[in-house]
Amino acid sequence: MATDVHRPVIPSPEATGAVGSAQAVHVEGLTRSFDGRAVIDDLRLDVRPGEFVALLGRSGCGKSTLLRILAGLDRDIRGTVLVPRRKAVAFQAPRLMPWKKVWRNVLLGLPGKPQRAVADQALEEVGLSHRSDAWPKTLSGGEAQRASLARALVREPDLLLLDEPFGALDALTRIKAQRLVGELWQRRGCAVLLVTHDVEEAVLLADRVLVMDDGVIAHEQTVDLDRPRDITDPRFAELRAGLLERLGVDTAAEAA
Repeated sequence: MATDVHRPVIPSPEATGAVGSAQAVHVEGLTRSFDGRAVIDDLRLDVRPGEFVALLGRSGCGKSTLLRILAGLDRDIRGTVLVPRRKAVAFQAPRLMPWKKVWRNVLLGLPGKPQRAVADQALEEVGLSHRSDAWPKTLSGGEAQRASLARALVREPDLLLLDEPFGALDALTRIKAQRLVGELWQRRGCAVLLVTHDVEEAVLLADRVLVMDDGVIAHEQTVDLDRPRDITDPRFAELRAGLLERLGVDTAAEAA
């Protein structure tokens, strides 16, 4: 079911913190401005525990800014942002430290002195245990992205934030990475917010697809398809076409 979302302006206090059990993410009246221009403008967003949400939108619409705010990397905001204490983020660039072996990269930023076994377990989960002692420069693009995912997973997140993590991968590696993320989500049961430009990817993975425009969530689409999903299913094609139209893409011209 597709829903156009029109929200009145609701004054809200500035607040950031941990969300309750009813929601994995609760955002109310969020505004983020750069040089006097509101990139995010009175935005509202809720994500349920265990829900997989994909966020689409044109370049510059504020998708990545929203993700950085949810990750706690941007606090110059107005409004209410409540997220789980246990959260993790994986970016398009894996951001591995070249002077540390893969397993040490996986443990970066963890409190205390975690044992190597913690990293090895996460690397095994993403199919990269055989590269645990490798240097990052020797990894393929897909392997580096899996190492980045392992680094997120060791944090046992209740919320996993993915900022176009497959954007730099070739087509075949991208398909494998998409499948891996879907399997990890089903196994872990955490909420996921995926920022992507790829409409097909969004429909393939998400329970719900949001379209961001003019600094707000302008449209939402529930993806009520059985898993695993088949891109040749006419219902899949219908959902994809509707989202492309919402994004201003001429599907007739695309087909031609």
